[in-house]
Amino acid sequence: MNVAILGTGYVGLTTGACLAYLGHQVTCVDPDANKIGALQRGEVPFHEPHLEDLLVAARPNLKFTMDYSEAIPDSQVVFIAVGTPPGVGGAPDLRYLQAAAEGVGERLGPHFTVIVNKSTVPIGSGNWVGALVRDAAERRGRGKDCFAVASNPEFLREGSALLDSLYPDRVVIGADDPRTAEVLYTLYRPILDQTFQPPAFLPRPDRVGGVPLISTDLASAELIKYAANAFLALKISYINEIGQLAEKVGADISQVARGIGLDARIGTRFLQAGIGWGGSCFGKDTAALVSTASEYGLDMSIVKAARDVNRRQRERVVEKLLGELKILKGRTIGLLGLAFKPHTDDLREAPALDVARHLLERGARVKVHDPVAMNRFKKEHAGMDVVMASDVHEVARDTDAVVLITEWPQYLDLDWESLASVMRTPILLDTRHAFDRGRITRAGLRYITLAG
Repeated sequence: MNVAILGTGYVGLTTGACLAYLGHQVTCVDPDANKIGALQRGEVPFHEPHLEDLLVAARPNLKFTMDYSEAIPDSQVVFIAVGTPPGVGGAPDLRYLQAAAEGVGERLGPHFTVIVNKSTVPIGSGNWVGALVRDAAERRGRGKDCFAVASNPEFLREGSALLDSLYPDRVVIGADDPRTAEVLYTLYRPILDQTFQPPAFLPRPDRVGGVPLISTDLASAELIKYAANAFLALKISYINEIGQLAEKVGADISQVARGIGLDARIGTRFLQAGIGWGGSCFGKDTAALVSTASEYGLDMSIVKAARDVNRRQRERVVEKLLGELKILKGRTIGLLGLAFKPHTDDLREAPALDVARHLLERGARVKVHDPVAMNRFKKEHAGMDVVMASDVHEVARDTDAVVLITEWPQYLDLDWESLASVMRTPILLDTRHAFDRGRITRAGLRYITLAG
């Protein structure tokens, strides 16, 4: 099938690469000339494991352009994967979505076209996008039956985006036109039936057989995305709140999480106590859910509480350091990890940024390191007054405490005896419960966590 992808961020580029690998003819569109030029040269604009390899494998079926007219008229399916950043009051900023919808309507081809909302959009956006496309199409003399709008939410985890795309837990399609569901079923059939040859660098997991297809109406598909992300955010905030109680009563939060997670009704995933969630999805989507609910007179108090707990976890890092050092003014604190999670260079809503700001406000000197995200940090946060260390030993040298923020594999097997010897005060605050307490203590450091 001929497919157009509008937007080459994490969702758009990953979707385009995977569909092209499956044999579809894909054209990715983005207004950023630098980004399109880089992609045409084979350069990936962000860090995602194996994405560069997949782009090479899919190259015969993949094109990049800035021009909607090169992509939309011949496409049977058009994915809108533009950014929907948080706006005033938490509601998503839909300017890019509106521009994309109008641009599609102005360039529809002579055949029936399925327009897919891949961006995370407020409930009801399918109808709104449909109206925008219809108005633009009618101005060109096209009938209202030449297209239909669908919702196909993504459930990608940065750092595992390709695995989640090729071997998903489920595919959700929201459509009110039966023709739409048929087109998207055909598009996704190699994934649903798992009939494609897996890339050598991304073998098919043993657990994957057929992939469930959830076919529903537009509004339900849109709500599924928000409800899923909000629930995962709730689990993380819940275990962090239980962690605060565990600290008070002398319990081990890791064992508590394991003890409740082995209950099949609860599950172990997203029960890792720590500094909380960041990234582009959970914060934005929970805010949007609260904002949407308020339009209908609903409070969403549980989701609000999850957001409050998450915010407090970042403040507790400073409180823990104050408890150990008493005074932060003039102290030097080293932060290990800038990206909001391992295997990505994404700094959106990254906990490390808030922690660094809180420490700087207290008069501390801050040193930072990340194995992947340093270049992005230099570009996006050049004004932040921190020392960018070239390696972990430079972070540790003459510091009063080191804080693990992002549990990169590179940090999990460090020579802590050597690091302790160059620290002014050998304190390690492990915000991810990633290290063995005995191992760190034997290395000569004082080991503390956010929950004990």
